[in-house]
Amino acid sequence: MSAPVDAFVGLGSNLDDPARQVRAAFAELDTIDATRLVAASPLYRSAPVGPADQPEYVNAVAWLHTGLEPDPLLDALQSIETRHGRVRGQHWGPRTLDLDLLLYADRRIDTRRLVVPHPQMHQRAFVLVPLHDIAPDTFLPGLGPLETWMNRVDRAGLRADPPAGRD
Repeated sequence: MSAPVDAFVGLGSNLDDPARQVRAAFAELDTIDATRLVAASPLYRSAPVGPADQPEYVNAVAWLHTGLEPDPLLDALQSIETRHGRVRGQHWGPRTLDLDLLLYADRRIDTRRLVVPHPQMHQRAFVLVPLHDIAPDTFLPGLGPLETWMNRVDRAGLRADPPAGRD
């Protein structure tokens, strides 16, 4: 383990009560070894990226403080996905839970297994808006200040999800 760093994880679900899937995943992120959940964004609904013949997504972002290196953190994220019944099939297809490592400290990572910052995050309102909700001063390595991208991203189709018990 290394000195703790801040990491941000994008959460998404469009199957099996998506809002419940995402809320449960927030709690599970806080149980990862050497990791603490600092903040959980509000939930947002958005149209799917990829095949249009699937339900809309519920998306959010989690801010973690972790002592894990990127690959062990990715392993932990994928373990949570598996516990939620994630099946890796159709690219951009429907899923019970998707956890993407968006940012890991100020590092740029490009391996066979992991690319950080997440390659399309600066183009996706369902990532940028919840990230901005919890960490508006974030700097995206290689891309610049989050605020710059907030002014450029198309927010059409993104809407706040009602709080639990109010759907």
